[in-house]
Amino acid sequence: MFVFCSACPFPTALFSFASQLTDLALNSRCGENEPLTMNFYSDETYGERVADVYDEWYTQVDPHAIDRLVELSAQGRALELGIGTGRVALPLAARNVDVSGIDAAESMINRLKGKEGGERIHIYKGSFADVNVEGEFQLIYVVFNTFFALSSQDEQVRCFRNVAKHLTSSGRFAIEAFVPNLNRFTGGQVNWATKVTEEVVELDVGKHDSVKQSVTSQKVVLKDGEPVRLYPVQIRYAWPTEIDLMAQLAGLRLLERWGSWQRTPFDEESGKHISIYGREA
Repeated sequence: MFVFCSACPFPTALFSFASQLTDLALNSRCGENEPLTMNFYSDETYGERVADVYDEWYTQVDPHAIDRLVELSAQGRALELGIGTGRVALPLAARNVDVSGIDAAESMINRLKGKEGGERIHIYKGSFADVNVEGEFQLIYVVFNTFFALSSQDEQVRCFRNVAKHLTSSGRFAIEAFVPNLNRFTGGQVNWATKVTEEVVELDVGKHDSVKQSVTSQKVVLKDGEPVRLYPVQIRYAWPTEIDLMAQLAGLRLLERWGSWQRTPFDEESGKHISIYGREA
């Protein structure tokens, strides 16, 4: 569902997703254009805020990602964590993959249900840390940095353990996530003007907590003659090696790691990783 804003520690990341606690947007507007006064950040905050513009911002998906996920599903059931508006799930379903998904935001789920093919996807509402679904899956996947929307290490470890419970014996857990780049922050902050025109100014601002490995950020959209729009994103990032340890705690191990969906090698120059976990060596 996500694709993080430039305030997050990933050089080529775009704006996107997450969850946590802070005093965010008083009297701003959320997804579906409904007024909302908020003094906290919860699992559904990002999705509710961004639902009405998400598909405008993110109109494409890497076809190589779809190809790899189809291969990993191996003609079995697939489950997406943070399914959002179906940006990945719908192309998979169109390739005859039996897809289910979890999301915390009702507005995102409603967008997905209203799309062609959305009726083919079984959607569960709730936090994907709990993986509260029925049955086993050949493939469970979380893309676009969405894993980092889980706001604590405990939640991320819990997610891995619950994923392991729902994988078949030969099943795979695929994660797409950025490699943190802390050089983006000066004094624990980052401020970017991402768009400036005669009528629109878009700013990405964020604060970094290096101890908690967290980033609290806002995308601020200023349009002439319109109310200010705030799109909050809060994440808890993790290094690839830490994610590998979470997998081991859940009885899984790293099977493959690529620098892109085209299976390019992962190395010290890679800005992101696609990591594949399973029970087999």
